[in-house]
Amino acid sequence: MNWDDAIKELDARREKALLGGGAAKIEKQHKIGKLTARERIEILLDKDTFVELDNFIESRIDDFDLDKRRVPGDGVVTGYGKIDGRQVFVASEDFTVIGGTLGEYHSFKITRIQDMAMEMKAPLICINDSGGARIEEGISSLSGYSGMFLRHTQASGMIPQIAVILGPCSGGACYAPAICDFIFMVKETSKMFITGPNVVKTVINEEVTVEELGGAMVHGVKSGVSHFTYDDERECLMGVRKLLCYLPGNWEEKPPVIKISGEESKNGIQRMLGRLNKNAGNAAKACTKLQKIVPDNSRHAYDVHEVLECIVDKNSFFEVQKDFAPNAVIGFGRMEGKSVGFVCNQPAVMGGSIDYHASDKMARFIRFCDCFNIPLITLVDVPAFLPGTKQEHNGIIRHGAKVLYAYSEATVPKITLIMRKAYGGAYIAMNSKEMGADLVFAWPIAEIAVMGADGAVNIAFKRKIKESYDPAAAKESYKKEYEKRFLNPYVAAARGYVNEVIKPEETRDKLLKALNGLKSKKVKNPQKKHGNIPL
Repeated sequence: MNWDDAIKELDARREKALLGGGAAKIEKQHKIGKLTARERIEILLDKDTFVELDNFIESRIDDFDLDKRRVPGDGVVTGYGKIDGRQVFVASEDFTVIGGTLGEYHSFKITRIQDMAMEMKAPLICINDSGGARIEEGISSLSGYSGMFLRHTQASGMIPQIAVILGPCSGGACYAPAICDFIFMVKETSKMFITGPNVVKTVINEEVTVEELGGAMVHGVKSGVSHFTYDDERECLMGVRKLLCYLPGNWEEKPPVIKISGEESKNGIQRMLGRLNKNAGNAAKACTKLQKIVPDNSRHAYDVHEVLECIVDKNSFFEVQKDFAPNAVIGFGRMEGKSVGFVCNQPAVMGGSIDYHASDKMARFIRFCDCFNIPLITLVDVPAFLPGTKQEHNGIIRHGAKVLYAYSEATVPKITLIMRKAYGGAYIAMNSKEMGADLVFAWPIAEIAVMGADGAVNIAFKRKIKESYDPAAAKESYKKEYEKRFLNPYVAAARGYVNEVIKPEETRDKLLKALNGLKSKKVKNPQKKHGNIPL
């Protein structure tokens, strides 16, 4: 073959690979409001940085007329590129090719990119839009999933792994995203379920729609399977970019510091420091609002988001799982440009008590931050682990233990601020001093005790109250005595369980100095084969 013919053939093959399932199927994808696999990559990555790999790979199966539907690339686009100048690896399934179904070589391409991501120690992003296992390829398809699951597990804690569900993801395919660190979904587009509505109807005679069974809102609000929910694909993919700016590329790196603009770069480090100092001054000024935000009456609710906005760099808090278990608030923020993980009780929901869903939510986030060298700040205002038969029967003991395990195991800097209530076992679980907190601060209104005054008096002084001439007055007297003696931070400070009692307006400054003082912390847990038993 001469050069002209060889180049023509190469161009033709490239064009066929780029078209995926063809113009008609691409148009159909667009009509239902979905982007193509390649369009998604273009939005996700920095412009002109994507390097595609294995674009000519095809299925080798001829049965069931698959040879007539064979397309170069085999239904998934894989390669690497950059996000904010940092390398990432990507696999984007193409629904226009045999419904994005996974066959032998489809999975081969994904596992190859997984291996490269681990070898290069760079984040992995998998965009799911697939009808599931390719039935025509039988056991080879199932084996392909096995190889993917194995590599996701091996990469866990080594590199950040992000799954983006932009179409169907059903059956065993769900477990690849489930092993990843974060799952992104889009309303009315994303679908995840182990068994579809037809199977549910057949097996248990329950009628349910696809959206009701495994839509984005179901997994964002009820199941807690997903971490971020967006209105459209473009917004979702930009959310992935935003998340990565808080994370290191791998477990050996430190998280990135905020980038400075071109003008600041030209003027050098002095301008950058000036900006950081200005932000710090603005944030410190915001801390003066904390006394107004947090009522001194522990029965009155407030929104912990308002507290966070006073502590972090302006507009830098990025919440994770905001609609699931809202009695706990978790997410990433920046302090002087550096990434910090925040774990907070939310008094505005259920009084900030911890239920079994909140336990899982907090524990998983704590462990992620620990894996990737992100220091943790815990904001405490908690009355208890939520009582009741529902909680006990759903395993609050088992789920709550995960929080204790996660904090105890974490070796990153761990700082706690007790804002108001900190009672009983919930106080212990929320990164208390003897659970391994490096530094514990408390506001002057903090109440650190086994339980609140009402409960304590009813137990400790029950007999005396009953025998008194005026039980109501006696109870009120004992409550005041209990509050004065025990419901304050000074008893804990006297015993070393609180390092310092601080004013609210000092909060950001004290937390920043704590982070700076702990930045070189290096601790090793006792050596053992594995530490991940209570998942």
